[in-house]
Amino acid sequence: MKNPVAMLSDSTAFRFVLIMGIVNLFGDWTYEGGASVNGPFLGTLGANAAAVSIIAGAGEFLGYSMRSVAGYIADKTGRYWLITFIGYAINLLAVPAMAIAGSWQIAAVLVLAERVGRAMRKPTVEAMLSYTTGKHGRGWVYGLNTALDETGATIGPLFVSLVLFLKGSYETAYALLLISALLALASLTAARFGFPIPYRLEQGRTAPATGFTTSYWLYMLAGAFFAAGLMSFELISFHLSSARIVAGHWIPVLLAFSTGCGVVASVVFGRLYDRIGLPVVLVAVCLSSLFAPFVFLGGFFLVLVGMVLWGIGYAAQDTLLKVLIASVLPEARRNLAFGLFYVGYGVGWLFGSVATGLLYEQSLVALVVFAVAVQLASLPLFAIANRL
Repeated sequence: MKNPVAMLSDSTAFRFVLIMGIVNLFGDWTYEGGASVNGPFLGTLGANAAAVSIIAGAGEFLGYSMRSVAGYIADKTGRYWLITFIGYAINLLAVPAMAIAGSWQIAAVLVLAERVGRAMRKPTVEAMLSYTTGKHGRGWVYGLNTALDETGATIGPLFVSLVLFLKGSYETAYALLLISALLALASLTAARFGFPIPYRLEQGRTAPATGFTTSYWLYMLAGAFFAAGLMSFELISFHLSSARIVAGHWIPVLLAFSTGCGVVASVVFGRLYDRIGLPVVLVAVCLSSLFAPFVFLGGFFLVLVGMVLWGIGYAAQDTLLKVLIASVLPEARRNLAFGLFYVGYGVGWLFGSVATGLLYEQSLVALVVFAVAVQLASLPLFAIANRL
């Protein structure tokens, strides 16, 4: 018979994964709801395509590069819950504040603030979740958390689309997202009091490395190439709006459709990775690399196909890349390890965002070639890192 203490620990670990997933569900409802209209909203305030893409790229760069700072501080101080709370507060409250932005420059500052807040809380949350992977498996833990995350990312844009469909303004939509922001913070408070010391959930050794390995650095480089071609929805939504492929209130629906596909992909990828490993990552990258020609060179129905593939790319980012890094985590430095990985990822994203923003103004074909090529360039790096 299974030990009752172990059964309780298993159940407790699952509850922690679930409640943090609920936090992220409301969190993504908030900032993905806002992100679904950031591009068109910045456009109405006077920003052009290059500005929109560079703002989004700079935000993602800060959102990834500052994770190393947050991770280092968390490892040194042990104040992971405090850092998590501060990060979520900035991340979530910057979104409804967009309702009072009077210029695209102020809106840009709020976009950057939202990403900085996300940077602060990401390493600590992912490190805390890593303590549950000994029992439940890395693929399943991060897959389930991402699925709940992406569920919120599906609901948020649909919520914003409904507001716009009912003739509400962008400002009204942003303001109403305060509701989901407060629900996320309330759920986080429940997690803090229910699981004050997450490392007690650990069963077995969940950080297999003693230091930063060659595989770790190669995974970081591969992630940077992958990020350079993935693109943010701000540029995609700007294109859909300026090219008049869909009406404005339908743009958030496309994001919801894409993230809905990502929910399914996250769970499937997570389960398959625990069974067969790296081939799942390689297939996901290949599928993701095909989104750009469909989205930027096609009409409405091809855009739908492209958004499915883009959703697969984000599922790979949010599930499989975390799983890969979790497989080479150094003990006692797991917050820093997640943070440093995202520095490299953020550099790739910034480079890709600047390149695609400038290419958009010159040639959509060149933009597509660039996006496909840099994502495919990550494949041999993932394969080499896995063999070491």
